[in-house]
Amino acid sequence: MSKSLLSIQDLHIKIKAGEKTKTLLRNVNIEVNKGEVVGLIGESGSGKSLTARAIMGLLPHGMNIHGRILFNNSDLVKISTEEHRQLLGNEVGMIFQDYRGSFTPFIKIGKQMVETICTHQKVRKKEAQNIALQVLDEMGLDSKRVYQSYPFQLSGGQLQRASIATAISLKPSLLICDEMTTALDVMNGEKVLHYIDKVRKETGCAVLMITHDLAQAYKRTDRMYVMNQGEIVEEGLPEQIRCHHQHPYTKKLCSCLLALPGETLVTERVMSV
Repeated sequence: MSKSLLSIQDLHIKIKAGEKTKTLLRNVNIEVNKGEVVGLIGESGSGKSLTARAIMGLLPHGMNIHGRILFNNSDLVKISTEEHRQLLGNEVGMIFQDYRGSFTPFIKIGKQMVETICTHQKVRKKEAQNIALQVLDEMGLDSKRVYQSYPFQLSGGQLQRASIATAISLKPSLLICDEMTTALDVMNGEKVLHYIDKVRKETGCAVLMITHDLAQAYKRTDRMYVMNQGEIVEEGLPEQIRCHHQHPYTKKLCSCLLALPGETLVTERVMSV
């Protein structure tokens, strides 16, 4: 049996709005085992990204968190900010949906990548440069050109892939992917997902995949969780979620897929998640 790497137990997140308290996440329970790809799906505002930010310790000021987030048996809710910070990068990495904030505008991509790699790993600058160039190449980029470019000299898709390359270069134990292929076309999106799967098989890392692309989730995840209005309403294997779902909300999500004659299921991107 796979060993649990991440275990979210009875997670609640609340925020005070004037005289009232609003519950954003309610009784969330999620398990991610080592080497496993777990999907988290649901519509925009359902709490998926908030869950990811809770794991990363990046919740906005004023939010109250209750419950347990166990990572390698350490409760991320209770450890100090400094201890949490030390886990980020090497142990827990995240690919953010808003890739534009991943890089400082007026420092070249390569320099930022090398500084990130050297900060988290005990490698010399030359080795860090080689790692950066390799992962940029794996993302299907002109590695030398991108390495020497400023962020504003790259397209949105190129910048997103450079951001993904930076996160993957550290080879974390848990990689959280929040809508990471949003800015990419289908071919480059598949290339990135293929490389992440390759890294997962080589390192045994786990992946928490937050995606609006249901066909992608069905194809690439081992298990799936469905979130609605801050709660997990259903979980199961991709085939169970796709064909034998029980909750009305899951049925609504699955109705976003159409089967074309002679083709596999394709995603109708009518849902902004």
